[in-house]
Amino acid sequence: MKKNPETDIHAIKEKLAYYCAYQDRCHWDVEKKLDEFFLIPEVRDDILLYLMRENFLNEERFAMSFARGRFTQKNWGKIKIKVELKKRQINDRLIAQGLAEIDDKDYYDTAEKLIEKKAASLNEKNLYKKNQKIIRYMLQKGYEYDVIKTFLEDD
Repeated sequence: MKKNPETDIHAIKEKLAYYCAYQDRCHWDVEKKLDEFFLIPEVRDDILLYLMRENFLNEERFAMSFARGRFTQKNWGKIKIKVELKKRQINDRLIAQGLAEIDDKDYYDTAEKLIEKKAASLNEKNLYKKNQKIIRYMLQKGYEYDVIKTFLEDD
């Protein structure tokens, strides 16, 4: 029995609609997923247009939920969130909108809690070495040096 290509394309649209509905996705994510289907460019474009038209694919919504989620769930700093959004080819305007979703007070409170938790976990007696370890940890989490410095002991 011969397969109808239209049915296959419809099935792919449905799969990708579910993929986008399950969790916010960006164009980059969907493009990578589309690679699995070996489609001609016209069909790829048709599927992308369908996903955008039906609001399954929305870069602005993605940037905002990505920034919010990575901050609240993984305690990432703004630098790491920005780098990850850039990696996903999100434009600077949308990155700024996404980062604006993070409340400044919450951001500083989270940084302070992370620093306190890290400091408590270290057995380092030398304050300089202890602070260096905390700084490295916080930079790896994506926090700005100025934010980190605000909460470090200076004794």
